[in-house]
Amino acid sequence: MKKLFNLLLVAVVSVSLFACDKDDDTDETTPKGIEFTMVQESGMTSVSGSTEENFTMKAGTKYLLKGFVYVKDGATLTIEPGTIIMGDKNSKGTLIVERGGKIMAQGTKEKPIVFTSAQPAGQRAAGDWGGLIILGKAPVNLGNNARIEGGVDREYGGTDANDNSGVLKYVRIEFPGIAFQPDNEINGLTMGGVGSGTTVDYVQVSYCGDDAFEMFGGTVNAKHLIAYKTVDDMFDTDNGYSGKLQFLLGISDPNMADVSGSNGFESDGDAQGSDATPKTSAVFSNVSLFGPRATENTQFNSNFKRGMHIRRNSNIQVHNSLFAGWPTGLLLDGTKSQANATAGTLAIKNTVISGSQNALTVESGSTFDVAAWFNAADKGNSVVADNASLNISGSFNQTARPVFTGNSLQSGASFDGLDNFFERVTYRGAFGSEDWTAGWANFDPNNTAY
Repeated sequence: MKKLFNLLLVAVVSVSLFACDKDDDTDETTPKGIEFTMVQESGMTSVSGSTEENFTMKAGTKYLLKGFVYVKDGATLTIEPGTIIMGDKNSKGTLIVERGGKIMAQGTKEKPIVFTSAQPAGQRAAGDWGGLIILGKAPVNLGNNARIEGGVDREYGGTDANDNSGVLKYVRIEFPGIAFQPDNEINGLTMGGVGSGTTVDYVQVSYCGDDAFEMFGGTVNAKHLIAYKTVDDMFDTDNGYSGKLQFLLGISDPNMADVSGSNGFESDGDAQGSDATPKTSAVFSNVSLFGPRATENTQFNSNFKRGMHIRRNSNIQVHNSLFAGWPTGLLLDGTKSQANATAGTLAIKNTVISGSQNALTVESGSTFDVAAWFNAADKGNSVVADNASLNISGSFNQTARPVFTGNSLQSGASFDGLDNFFERVTYRGAFGSEDWTAGWANFDPNNTAY
């Protein structure tokens, strides 16, 4: 009997221990979502796939984006100051922050975050990798579930104008931009339906194979943006984008332009120029966009076109700005945008066009008097025949940091009718006495060792 009792006791204890182990295992293995695939190779950590979990990229590690890399709805990608992220050329490495995801890329002036080519120094070129795409829930005029271009096939748009997709601050994006087919490209920084809760400040896109910045709808605001030697447009706004932007710089390479026609600004309501709402109604102030034509004798790629191409029912406003050295300064294109100009919803004020072969134009066959509209006394605009008279020749520098100080645009700004997002400065164009590019921007990224 005693022997039988002992056997039963052992059996009970064994069952109890087994049950405890099973419970412990269950507690320790809470299911996780999909995470990035990480592989160590050639001194870098390659990143592929997607993540549903929060992830931090560390400053002490170099990362290589392979293929389309997704930050999913509900996940946050945090990037430490000074982190280097490279894009793989063969797989068209691209970072995509999906609608509902976030990117927290907050660099510093001393330690900017850099997205760049994985090619060796001296061998980098526009289009070496895809770029950065951020998608949000703010309104667009394509409905609440528009699909972003570039072969990505992800949705953007919604009803939350204040949507927050995170932070981009002190960030450089170098050698991105891939055209899969005409009008279906990945830009340097693509923002689709990104809301005004998102912070974008001190961002430079250099040597992009397509547009440097393109906003497809949304309400995101931004300051201190640089489009440097991009192949196509510097700043492209469409599909109901209604954000506010101040302190924008664009510099061209006279030998590098796109067959589709390279512009400083390109702005559309939508592809059809319809009356769909919201209308594209971005407001710009303190912009300096330098085309390829430093002097009348400068040779440049014939695919360079206009400082501003406003068309297809766009309603943008441009204040206190400079468009220098473009073959055409302004093309106000189409009866709807011209009607918007007459109504005052499309506005250009206190702005200078200089050094253009054709400063003010409309499409063939139009009877709209764009010169009378632009030069009306209440608008404060002017057309200057040559760039030299503005003392801005240093801004066309192709080999070193441009020179912005000492120009003749240090007064004349007006902020009548603009809200408090816009910093009240006295000067027109992007620069006064302070060079806000110093310390974090790079005007020679091809020869930088990373």
